Amino acid sequence: MEYRRLGKSGVKVSEIALGSWLTYGTVTEREQAVSCIKAAFELGINHLDCANVYGAQPHEAERFLGEALTPYERDSYVLTTKVFGKVGPGPNDQGLSRKHIFSEIDKSLKALRTDYIDLYYCHRYDENTDLEETLRALDDLIRQGKVHYIGFSEWPVNKIAEAARLQKELGLHPFVASQPEYNIFQRRIEQGVLQLCEDAGIGQAVWSPLAQGVLTGKYKKGTEAPGGSRAATDRVKNSMQRYLNDDVLDKVAKLENVASEADLSLAQLALAWVLRKANVSSALIGASRPAQLEENVKASGVKLEEDILKKIDEIVEA
Repeated sequence: MEYRRLGKSGVKVSEIALGSWLTYGTVTEREQAVSCIKAAFELGINHLDCANVYGAQPHEAERFLGEALTPYERDSYVLTTKVFGKVGPGPNDQGLSRKHIFSEIDKSLKALRTDYIDLYYCHRYDENTDLEETLRALDDLIRQGKVHYIGFSEWPVNKIAEAARLQKELGLHPFVASQPEYNIFQRRIEQGVLQLCEDAGIGQAVWSPLAQGVLTGKYKKGTEAPGGSRAATDRVKNSMQRYLNDDVLDKVAKLENVASEADLSLAQLALAWVLRKANVSSALIGASRPAQLEENVKASGVKLEEDILKKIDEIVEA
């Protein structure tokens, strides 16, 4: 496993990180999930991602992760979680107000069984809260020792720029991480976000680098989704529909040939593709079996040749 700095911070994270969206607390059996976390540590993964809204109920995935991490030294891993999503019926049970942030951080700390969060993300941008209020609340959490670093997920480019400017002008702790969707088929962060973040010292911890499992090759055109897979699970399959169409699956089949040419699995090719960008600190993957992790971590350190990158682009752009 190779490690990269998280933006301009001094902390180093594994190139492959273990996420828990759509998995822990939802479709993955408990014993399998514990086995995956054990395997992650054995394989050198030190970056573990969660959120207060992951799972069937608020903080469910956090509670599971907190329990599963009990055997491991707290300083041995980088733990992240998020705030923004709706966690209750009240008018202040969502967003990035000081009230909601301060309420949720304590609930997340309790659920995760820890005194601090290494990296705390604003899960989305809050149009209903003044940005300075949010940034000052996050800065206070760092000063209190409850959070070490801060980041955001899926913020508009102009809001990223405004936040960076305000943090500098007000002397607040800066964002060090962005968590956007990024994969061979979804490249929107290349239009402004990557360059802005690189200039501001913000690293990317990208989610869905395998296009929610489609870039593993497990889903085939004209066949039903494999039993137990995300696409076969009622609770999560709707989020995958944009990838499960004939055009995408035809391209996936061609990408498998490119992966074979590079002596890689399709998943390894897809992960190496996102990690080709220096501004990408980690690629977040989900796993229901340790064997998936064992295969995927082999993408760490892989450098794709220019002809392979060109073939990928030609397939996707066709």
